[in-house]
Amino acid sequence: MTDAELLSRARNIKLLLMDCDGVLTDGRLHFSAEGETIKVFHARDGQGIVDWHKAGFRSGIISGRNSPIVEMRGRQLGIEFISQGRKEKVSAFHELIAAAGVEPREVAFIGDDTPDAEVMPLVGLAVAVSDAHSSAKAAAHYITQLKGGRGAVRELIDLLLDVKKG
Repeated sequence: MTDAELLSRARNIKLLLMDCDGVLTDGRLHFSAEGETIKVFHARDGQGIVDWHKAGFRSGIISGRNSPIVEMRGRQLGIEFISQGRKEKVSAFHELIAAAGVEPREVAFIGDDTPDAEVMPLVGLAVAVSDAHSSAKAAAHYITQLKGGRGAVRELIDLLLDVKKG
């Protein structure tokens, strides 16, 4: 894809959808003695999401796992759409865009693994984090320089906001 094509796709984006594990986190799962999953989020990704919302755009998470931590972090950041426990993400994608009232071409989706690769052909801008599985990279229009959980979401948001500033 040329830079011009990437910029053209980015200009249309109104809704940013993200996977969680491997995108907003580094993909590792930490468990407490009680079996509770502990997740680590990068502050720069959080600030990017806040900036995205301040610019008037919306966001959502589609995650294959269920976690109260994801719900809590999403609410802290003002993420409007959170769909968890969705191993098959295509139906969740269709439900979220219907709820948001946007067209698929107006959606950017960032993911890192095979279930995410199934959503990528449906969106206006498909993004894989730099350490994504090869299936996600192959389906992506853009691959970030940064790894999942290490600022990749912020990198994408900065790109989107820069394009929209003109």
